[in-house]
Amino acid sequence: MNRVFGRKKAPGPPPPSLGEASQGVGGRMESIDVKVAQLDKELKVYRDKLKTTKSPAAKKNIQKRAMEVLKRKRMYETQRDQLAGQQFNIDQASFGIESAKATVSTISAMKAANTELKGVMKNDLKIDDVDELADDMAEMMDEFQEINEALAQNFATPDDIDEADLEAELDMLGDELEDEFAEEDAVPSYLQESTSLPAQPTAIPGGGGKVPVAASGAQKVDEYGLPVET
Repeated sequence: MNRVFGRKKAPGPPPPSLGEASQGVGGRMESIDVKVAQLDKELKVYRDKLKTTKSPAAKKNIQKRAMEVLKRKRMYETQRDQLAGQQFNIDQASFGIESAKATVSTISAMKAANTELKGVMKNDLKIDDVDELADDMAEMMDEFQEINEALAQNFATPDDIDEADLEAELDMLGDELEDEFAEEDAVPSYLQESTSLPAQPTAIPGGGGKVPVAASGAQKVDEYGLPVET
């Protein structure tokens, strides 16, 4: 039967990942860099020999060897540039895959959030309930305002007072206050300066005879009629 239908091919090893491929290319580039550095050292030796060699035949031989080394160096540099291009493409592919996975994850999260939001809007957040709540709040605020206005009323003030009577009473009160202020501002009589002095006594109390008069003129007295010493 196996000869007629053949056998199934054995499964081969899994292909390397992009990370493994990039790592392998990077290792090959490092190996080439080591070889290029070694060839640079050889070229330096040949350049030094060319400076010190006098024989034309010896110089020609040294130049031939240096050209072979330089050709190998150029070959390695070309390989290194090719590997660098491969690694760049691998890194770009890896970046594209990571970006695609991140995009898929973002879309999945947005779908889940959209589904959850629809459920909330349908079950817990209805527009009719919000409108009803807003109306109830507005009604309660109006009632609260009415209560505050009622409490702020002055219950001791009657509503049937005539404003003309209040104005007349206010004018009379103003006149009384002006008179009262005028009396308060007046100087007491005992502090006012007298325009005329009391008459000088002509006799000493108790029958002591007449009051002597100074020869130089009238005796000075104080505000109580008593003589003042000079």
